[in-house]
Order: sequence, then C-alpha cells, then structure tokens
Amino acid sequence: MPRAKFQTLTEQMYYILLCLNEECCGMDIMDAVSAMTDGRVRVGAGTLYHLLEEFAQAGMIRQTRAEGRRRSYVLTEKGKEALRAEYESLCARAADYRRVFREEEP
Repeated sequence: MPRAKFQTLTEQMYYILLCLNEECCGMDIMDAVSAMTDGRVRVGAGTLYHLLEEFAQAGMIRQTRAEGRRRSYVLTEKGKEALRAEYESLCARAADYRRVFREEEP
C-alpha cells in the first residue's frame, strides 16, 4: 500500500517548512536552510519551487505576497501539524537510539 503524501518529510521538506514559520520568499528559504544547517542541507531552486507548489496544493503553506516573480509564503496550521509530527517522529527515533546504545540524553 503506498504511503500518504507528506506522511514523512525529507530533510529538505522539513527545513523548508521550518523556515516558513515566518513569511519568506524562495531565495530567503534557500539561504536560511543552508545557514540553519551550517551548509549540511542545501535546497536547489528546482527542488524548492516544486516543493513550494506541492505544499501549497496540499494546504500546508499559503502564498502571502507576489511582487513580480517573487512570491512569499507562510506556514498554515496544516503545515505546522505536519512539521510537529515529523519532529515528534525524529525525537522518538533519537530516544530509540539512546535506549539501544544505553546513552544518556544530551
């Protein structure tokens, strides 16, 4: 059975949504993801604009402004819920790792 779209998020998806907690345009998102992750995660323009369109169609973000070709977006409640669910999944996986290797929480 195929998984539901956006049931889990890739790193790029996660950081794009995280950036959209505040209104941003595409170029700002690309710069913010790179800065937030110390360059570990990068989002190319093609990937970014494809995901922004998919997120908008899914109701996870909404466009707030359009100035020429420059579009700005912000996270919706549905997007916040998806981001929160992914965060909780990441935390659960980290806890499982610590439990298996008997490590203390940082």
